[in-house]
Amino acid sequence: MPLSVYLNVAVGGVLTGLVYGLMALGLSVIFGVVRVVNFAHGEMMTVAMYIAIVTFAWFHLDPLILLVPIAAVLFVFGYALQASLINPFITRPEHSQFLLLVALAIIIANTLLIIFGPDARAVQTAYAYDSFQVGPVIVDAAKIYAGAAAIVVTVALFAFFRLTLLGKAIRACADNHTGALVVGLDVERLYALTFGLGAACVGAAGSMLVLITDATPMVGPGYTLLAFVIVITGGLGSMPGALLGGVLIGVTEAIAGLLFTPSAKSMFAFAILVLVLLFRPRGILGKRPA
Repeated sequence: MPLSVYLNVAVGGVLTGLVYGLMALGLSVIFGVVRVVNFAHGEMMTVAMYIAIVTFAWFHLDPLILLVPIAAVLFVFGYALQASLINPFITRPEHSQFLLLVALAIIIANTLLIIFGPDARAVQTAYAYDSFQVGPVIVDAAKIYAGAAAIVVTVALFAFFRLTLLGKAIRACADNHTGALVVGLDVERLYALTFGLGAACVGAAGSMLVLITDATPMVGPGYTLLAFVIVITGGLGSMPGALLGGVLIGVTEAIAGLLFTPSAKSMFAFAILVLVLLFRPRGILGKRPA
């Protein structure tokens, strides 16, 4: 095949990987601060995808326009979930947290299955079949818009954590839980806010991913697993690592789908994970403890 074909596929993989990275960023933020692994992560993104699908079907609103409202809805859901249900489990053993969030994932998935049925659903925007050409590279317009939106959301999240007092307070909770309590920070409220921000990331990612792929009620576990692969590859708890891992996995899946079969792409994503664990056990951008 001509080199331009590989280049086209790689660019498409990068753009899809940016959305994957934003999805994984939410998981990384939650774990990095709250120290809880959200096993319902993919199911929460599925909820966001279905909100975008239903709103598009009823009101013909573009998922990109719905990005902020859907992220806000998922933020409220995540905040309420952490404040009411997860906070009491913070000090409990990890297996209790695992069972709680797996149960939540099963409830969400089956609720969606009851409401929408098992069939795949998608949105057909006016630009669904448009593309842009730059030299030999031809890229779907939907992927460009989704990737650009993912970059904007990621930059906004980085700016929030680095430049705002609230973001610095959350980072303080992540660095030293006891110290944060000593200086008078409301740790439980900040944990709920962090979980809400992680859910907002996955909500934004879901509203963009629906432009690229179909949604089914049972697609959530696959995305949860993919988010784990990405954050472990990039470095657990590292925000830049989540984005880098998403791009790496996106390109790997795209190239593997071209050279072999689309069903084999996950095998190569896990191969990347194995190599990273062998040579960089803490992830590509993971840091050793001080």
